[in-house]
Amino acid sequence: MKIYNFTQELANQINNYQSIDAFYTKIMKTVEPANIGFIYIEPGGVVGMHEAPVPQLFIVIQGEGWICGEDKEKVSVQTGDGVLWQTGEAHESGSSTGLTALVIQSEHINLA
Repeated sequence: MKIYNFTQELANQINNYQSIDAFYTKIMKTVEPANIGFIYIEPGGVVGMHEAPVPQLFIVIQGEGWICGEDKEKVSVQTGDGVLWQTGEAHESGSSTGLTALVIQSEHINLA
């Protein structure tokens, strides 16, 4: 697994269109179809250990929680953090306070 940061601090300012105090962070460009959705983990919730059927990008957009791999070593994640799992990589995620994550799944994920 690889962890990324998608917070505003790393975004680029939008200078076109007479924009003011606006920023953009490109996540990825898809060539093949992609599934895009949300995962909502309620307080105390867990998405159990499973293998990624295709590369999966998990971006926390609200709240905080944890992720772990087969080693069961929990790594904290919070709003703005992203985790990329490759095909076949076993992983689990959960939260004691609740979190919402944007999930993108596709045969090839090439992050910006």
